[in-house]
Amino acid sequence: MATPSKSAVQTAIDQYIDSLAKPLRMLNQKIHENPELAYEEHIAHDAICDFLQSQDIQTTRHAYGLSTAFEAKAGNGDGRCVNFNAEYDALPGIGHACGHNLIAISSITGFLALAFAIRQFGIPGHVQLLGTPAEEDGGGKIDLIRSGAYEKADVSLMIHPFSEQEFSKDVLGIAGRSSIACYDITAVYRGVSAHASASPWEGVNALDALVMAYNSISMLRQQMKPDERVHGAILEAPTVTNAIPELTRTKYSIRSPTVKGARALGDRVRKCLESGALSSGCTVELEENQMFADLVVNPPLCESFQECMREQGERILAYDEIQIPGSTDQGNVSQLIPALHGIIGIPVSDGAKNHTRQFTAAAGTSVAHQRMVTAGKAMAVTGWKLLVNEEFYGNVRNAFTEASGRTRTRS
Repeated sequence: MATPSKSAVQTAIDQYIDSLAKPLRMLNQKIHENPELAYEEHIAHDAICDFLQSQDIQTTRHAYGLSTAFEAKAGNGDGRCVNFNAEYDALPGIGHACGHNLIAISSITGFLALAFAIRQFGIPGHVQLLGTPAEEDGGGKIDLIRSGAYEKADVSLMIHPFSEQEFSKDVLGIAGRSSIACYDITAVYRGVSAHASASPWEGVNALDALVMAYNSISMLRQQMKPDERVHGAILEAPTVTNAIPELTRTKYSIRSPTVKGARALGDRVRKCLESGALSSGCTVELEENQMFADLVVNPPLCESFQECMREQGERILAYDEIQIPGSTDQGNVSQLIPALHGIIGIPVSDGAKNHTRQFTAAAGTSVAHQRMVTAGKAMAVTGWKLLVNEEFYGNVRNAFTEASGRTRTRS
């Protein structure tokens, strides 16, 4: 079968996704109205899998050893494989304040649209949708990488919502913007309890250890580079005053533009945490979580998505040199294969940014939903181009190889 024109594929995708408008909106609402934390996204997992199976899509629940991950696949022949990542975890207390319900819908839209195009036009190639839990805390994509979930994928695509006020009035978003590396260190201090008035000298104060570490890290900040961040929280502290505290717990996030920088800064934070134990006589247990790597931007992929969004009637930028001050485990995927992490603006009250209650409300609106559906269609056409256009895929792959060389040099 002859390769269809881009306009024919676009028209077919538009009509097909428009026919799913109601169930896609209902799925979005269900995820948004039932926010779930990292590795506990059971309602979202089941709702998405039920929907995919209702569309006759081969779906594996609880995939790759993760109870709230899934994998859906479609395609034929020996062609390349395009991956889409669906996030759906929320934040404690404020729900979908990062719009992961919208990320899920855009990736589901893109996956279904590309799977339809493969069937409709007999295109050789495959498409994969991974349900990736715990982006906010834990790193589900890192778990999936280690389990081999991306081994057959050639390129990975996904979209993230931001406030539209972060862009100029005539620009809806940007196809490529790097993010910084990040990981967490948790410290548990153990001391000895004693009566705080009768015999305080018999105690070893775990709160003193935590406070000493807190002050040391606070003083460290003046020696940090302008593009680095350390921020923490007290997870467990004493609740009474008449006993010497025997247990405290704290957690710090370390961020730097690169993996190498984050590790170096983390080593300094570890020394501060250890100093709290040394000065107080407590013991300390330190635990590090998985590193979220910096995101590698792929210019040819960004330019193609920009073009596809323009054909959907929306203007976005291609890429720039600004780094997102946050972190994502899509960065780890982008170190493995060429990846897109586009940003699409949505209307937010007072222009509030992600991780706010205003953003939670905005993520549930029909306007935000429709913008993610549009972005999903554009990702699908980009995916189609990756499957049928050897020159384009070659450019994407070459850009990834070049960027990977630079990343290895600086990481």
